[in-house]
Amino acid sequence: MKLTIRETTNEDKQTIFHVEKHAFGEVDEADLTEKLLTDPTAQPLLSLLAFDEEEPVGHILFTKAMLTNHEELSVMILGPLAVVPDYQKQGIGGRLIEEGLHLLQQKQVELVFVLGHIEYYPKHGFKPALPLDFQAPYPVEKGKEDAWMVQALNPDFPFEDYAGTVRCCDEFMHPEYWRE
Repeated sequence: MKLTIRETTNEDKQTIFHVEKHAFGEVDEADLTEKLLTDPTAQPLLSLLAFDEEEPVGHILFTKAMLTNHEELSVMILGPLAVVPDYQKQGIGGRLIEEGLHLLQQKQVELVFVLGHIEYYPKHGFKPALPLDFQAPYPVEKGKEDAWMVQALNPDFPFEDYAGTVRCCDEFMHPEYWRE
């Protein structure tokens, strides 16, 4: 496999929809991604596509968020992350996360949050956010509290100086999106 990753353009909307639809086996995440890409409150966002040769095989999206009481922080939400089934379990999702976090670090983003699989995201530097007093936009399902995770892009980030509730872009602020 010859994997390349690049930022998306407006011409990639169909490709993104295709990847999201096939990765999840239905259109809910694809529809959400379309809405997030056009939500002005999600800007600035970071959208990356992964290709094997010319074949689109993965997509990741990071959208703008904020932390209540600390609007000065640059905060993003990761999601969705999609890899088409024939290419899953080959490290593509991890490469998309790594590239996205690297680009966000260059843009001076300080914190990235995700509601996701509790065994997958810690492999990529994420840790439970609730013990650090970072609340999700909506309460996390009982028993899945560790699925709400955070990663600081500066290794010296002073977690003890910050706490609050994350507020996402308008399109992501629907309770149905906050179930792991």
